[in-house]
Amino acid sequence: MTRIAGVDLPKGKRIDIALTSIYGVGRSASRQILQTAGVDLGTQSEQLTEEETTRIRKIIDESYKVEGDLRREVSMDIKRLMDMGCYRGLRHRKGLPARGQRTHTNARTRKGPRRMIGKGKK
Repeated sequence: MTRIAGVDLPKGKRIDIALTSIYGVGRSASRQILQTAGVDLGTQSEQLTEEETTRIRKIIDESYKVEGDLRREVSMDIKRLMDMGCYRGLRHRKGLPARGQRTHTNARTRKGPRRMIGKGKK
């Protein structure tokens, strides 16, 4: 099993798709990484040679911020907004959408399941 940036790549998938299981690497970034490393896009993840894996690892380490570092940076950015007390920070603090979406209806992903009002014991 191939392990890059602390993540085991899924077996049986093309390498350009398998690289997207790394937090911070999307489809276009994975294709760019493979092009730089000189690896064919159609290669299965378990068919990578040690040399190809090493080249991919080196490119990701040098050029991209992934996994723990990226997660830490994102959480620190959100924490900074909350400490500042700006509008977006308040929305994060309350668990509501921060980018202008409506909340009268919808927004169930951020707000959680509906709470019934007035459904008490009789």
